[in-house]
Amino acid sequence: MSLGAAVSIVCKTPGAGGGKSRLRPLLGAEMAQRLSACFIRDVAAALEAVPEPLGRQLYALFSPAGSEAELRALLPPPWTLVPRQAASVGSVLQVSTAAFLAHGHDCAIMVNGDSPTLPADFVERAIAALREPGDRAVLGPARDGGYYLVGLKRPHPRLFEDIAWSTPEVLACTLRRADEIGLPVVMLPTWYDVDEPQDFLWLHAELSGQATGFGAAVASGPAHHTRAFLAAWTEAQAVAP
Repeated sequence: MSLGAAVSIVCKTPGAGGGKSRLRPLLGAEMAQRLSACFIRDVAAALEAVPEPLGRQLYALFSPAGSEAELRALLPPPWTLVPRQAASVGSVLQVSTAAFLAHGHDCAIMVNGDSPTLPADFVERAIAALREPGDRAVLGPARDGGYYLVGLKRPHPRLFEDIAWSTPEVLACTLRRADEIGLPVVMLPTWYDVDEPQDFLWLHAELSGQATGFGAAVASGPAHHTRAFLAAWTEAQAVAP
């Protein structure tokens, strides 16, 4: 009997090795840590919004090992916390995909923890695509040249090998790997991660109604926690000397 889709957040525990280090010059260490926690909560809410009747189980692939108690405050049950520390993001994705599929899940979908406005509908589309007949991968392209989501129904280690991680070439390299092994790829709509100060400013503009994201046809996720953080941050900036 299939366990349904394994749907995972890939994240670092805020305050225990995580905390949006590239945003610290803009926000300060404490506020960057708080923002990271908001991101995880909002991405979790998007994945929780995927209807249970579709068949899905929720996981967090996290680092560093030993920070489970801190992360549990952000991701209570039914989230299952799985420590995953490896030399590269690719290793985490490869090992996790193989483990989920071997455990009996019919597909494995992994989403980064840096896209707080991600629409839940994108994850539903990924599940539906992977349950169509025939092998394939699903990728969610990110505006920075990477991807915010990857989904597979069979292990394909080559998809994660020889990739220049954390560069604008990640998606292009991944598509080349898929072509090498003859693996069809379904592409989801483009979305964005929040890693750099310019991404933060884009997020702030989107949630304050000054930007429309990626078109009226795609509604952003509510991002309640991030929205509250940005409102408080904006107010503090306004009264700062």
